[in-house]
Amino acid sequence: MLAFGEVRAMLENNILLSVKDLHTWYELRKFGFIRVGYVRALDGVSFDLRYGEALTIVGESGSGKTTLLKTILGLVPPTKGILEFAGKKVDAKNLAWLRRQVGYVQQDPYGALPPFMNVRRILLEPMVINKVGRSAEREARIREVLEEVRLVPVEDFLPKFPHMLSGGQQQRLVIARALVLRPKLIVADEPVSMLDASVRVEILDLMRRVQRAHNLGVIYITHDLSTVRYFSERVFIMYAAKVVEKADVREIVRNPLHPYTRALLTAIPDPDHENAKKFKDVPPGEPPSLVSPPPGCRFHPRCTQMIPGLCDREVPPEFEPTPDHFVACWLYK
Repeated sequence: MLAFGEVRAMLENNILLSVKDLHTWYELRKFGFIRVGYVRALDGVSFDLRYGEALTIVGESGSGKTTLLKTILGLVPPTKGILEFAGKKVDAKNLAWLRRQVGYVQQDPYGALPPFMNVRRILLEPMVINKVGRSAEREARIREVLEEVRLVPVEDFLPKFPHMLSGGQQQRLVIARALVLRPKLIVADEPVSMLDASVRVEILDLMRRVQRAHNLGVIYITHDLSTVRYFSERVFIMYAAKVVEKADVREIVRNPLHPYTRALLTAIPDPDHENAKKFKDVPPGEPPSLVSPPPGCRFHPRCTQMIPGLCDREVPPEFEPTPDHFVACWLYK
């Protein structure tokens, strides 16, 4: 349990979520019982999220983004490290409390919604499970969140089942379900990647509006840097289970420091035909295996600026070349 002074310091610093040296490793077993190694899906991640702040975590598939989200939600136990939420250390004893404070927006809205429940029942279920309110209060809350996510007229949507809704309407319902318990934090795992391009902006705008209206913390996970500048205050770049760069969103876009971040920005689609030339600068190769990651900087096998004898041997610490812009790269020692 945190000491009183530590809790007071977190509240004074407006910290909602504190992640310290978080590791999540998955066991690999042969024949079901012989341990043969680990997948190091998360390997030493630390950050703080303030009340009302939107934070985006960017990285390609396999970088550890979703494992970080699942560990924060308590769906996967951490191997090592500390999670503190609203001044309380998160452990197995208070997971039920944590899950009432955190709303979850999944990537695939249709897969996230039970097909045998109508809209009313889908929104009622979290309140019943958590014993929140009485019948009249629950009904009022259902109508309130449906209006907030603009599924109106409410009477038309209450009896509908998920298959009767469009993709955008399904995702609005998933957001409504995440809001129904009045959480302090929303975690969204690529919430617009399954939607049409025309709907993506609407959903991101809805999430941003709701976040500001309720002073919610938001962790938005994506592999698409092109949407980040419209949604969050800070951006973390993940590569091979580690955070390699973090800064204000405008600073990241204007002045990317890590070679991997620059590669991600280069790969953003651009209607300009000159953009085709930029793809020549994208680093070759694939992300490393997290069963046996390379020594030193995990990006060094693909990096054109690798310093022999250093990048391939020593794990880079975080440097701060400019105020509040952190990068784990030996180029800035």
